[in-house]
Amino acid sequence: MATVRDVPELPETPDPPPIDDERELLLAWLGHLRTSILAKLQDLSEEQARWTPEGALIPVLGVVNHLTHVEWRWLDGIMLGAEHHRSEAEFHPGPELTVATAAARYRARAARTEATARTLPLTQQCTDGSGRDFRWVLLHLIEETARHAGHADATRELLDGTTGR
Repeated sequence: MATVRDVPELPETPDPPPIDDERELLLAWLGHLRTSILAKLQDLSEEQARWTPEGALIPVLGVVNHLTHVEWRWLDGIMLGAEHHRSEAEFHPGPELTVATAAARYRARAARTEATARTLPLTQQCTDGSGRDFRWVLLHLIEETARHAGHADATRELLDGTTGR
């Protein structure tokens, strides 16, 4: 394993600039966090992307896969009414999901999320009867992505010493 001195920091991801439009500001922060997540996957082998320290934490590949499903579940499922479910298997994908495929799926889902987000009023209610609206969903996606960015940070640093956003 490399030491911290042997591994450079990832390039910094600058914070989004101030944006007057609330929806665009929320989407900018979500995009910022997605960039950080994908940076943690950068340059990892298939084996490294699935690594966890002695079964703790979540593999970086599992984080990317889970967040892809999270965005689908909240937008297509809870906001738009598609049948949906959650599975712990999202965190530990099988060998059929490659690093390249996971990153491509996450980017594609992000594009669909942003396209859908620009068509829905922030006050549109979720279809599940919870009383939550689309603004709540966007904030939840930011929170969920930020939480899992922390998991990816910890896993990557323990794997090879790489730090940075």
